[in-house]
Amino acid sequence: MDNQANKIDGKAIASKIREGIKAKVAERVSAGLSQPSLATVLVGGDPASEVYVRSKHRACEAAGMTSVGVVLDAEETNEKVLEEIQSLNARKDVHGILVQLPLPKHLDEELILSAIDYHKDVDGLHPVNAGRLAQKGRSPLFSPATPSGIMELLAEQNVELEGANVVILGRSNIVGMPVALLMLKANATVTVCHSRSVDIPSICRNADILIASVGIPEMVKTDWIKPGAVIIDVGVNRVEDSKKKRGYRLVGDVDYAGVQTVASAITPVPGGVGPMTIAMLLKNTLIAAELAD
Repeated sequence: MDNQANKIDGKAIASKIREGIKAKVAERVSAGLSQPSLATVLVGGDPASEVYVRSKHRACEAAGMTSVGVVLDAEETNEKVLEEIQSLNARKDVHGILVQLPLPKHLDEELILSAIDYHKDVDGLHPVNAGRLAQKGRSPLFSPATPSGIMELLAEQNVELEGANVVILGRSNIVGMPVALLMLKANATVTVCHSRSVDIPSICRNADILIASVGIPEMVKTDWIKPGAVIIDVGVNRVEDSKKKRGYRLVGDVDYAGVQTVASAITPVPGGVGPMTIAMLLKNTLIAAELAD
């Protein structure tokens, strides 16, 4: 193997960020300021969503924060969900509000996310925060956690963003679009690829930084990569593996084994972007508490 890319250890970087947040929370509490608090709203019993919500509550506890969990039946109406959000908006002891996505299909996601007080919108999905992110010369109170985590990973690696060619695979509201906007704010040149893009491999070969967030196992192949590129793999996909006790293994959207022989740095799956998401959510919750002081 001619080259071995530097593995970007998201777990270690996230741990450092979380320790810093924990110290700041302790300082706040000892100074008599409020203890930061995150409220989660979970509609329905989607197993993956339940796991994510539990992990967020555990992370709050570990950081010295409090958390509030609102759990609603999958059949609940828009009106009931909105009522719960308005109740959380009014609570002075709740600083951040997160509605776990995806919502059941009969609910109006845009209506529900717009109902969150944008000063408590720690997911960065309220139209005011999303709009400020999209405008030159403006800054949102909060940016979405996963894109913010990606920016932190690149900063930790001292990756130069200004003038860099950044290619993003995927245009979701949670990852692809906001990370494109953050990259523009960092003065990168950004290309966003999607299902209608023509000849994606040739576009990727121009990337100094490639961010993959499409949900297709190992879609990005070695010959898509410019030598020395930095690869951020956001995908988390289950593929069957009879050798594993649980019957599957987790892989990203990038063919890690091959691409690491060409790239200069790459995030693994798991242990790359994933741990950063919760770390940045905690950071946003701390910011929300500071804004409320």
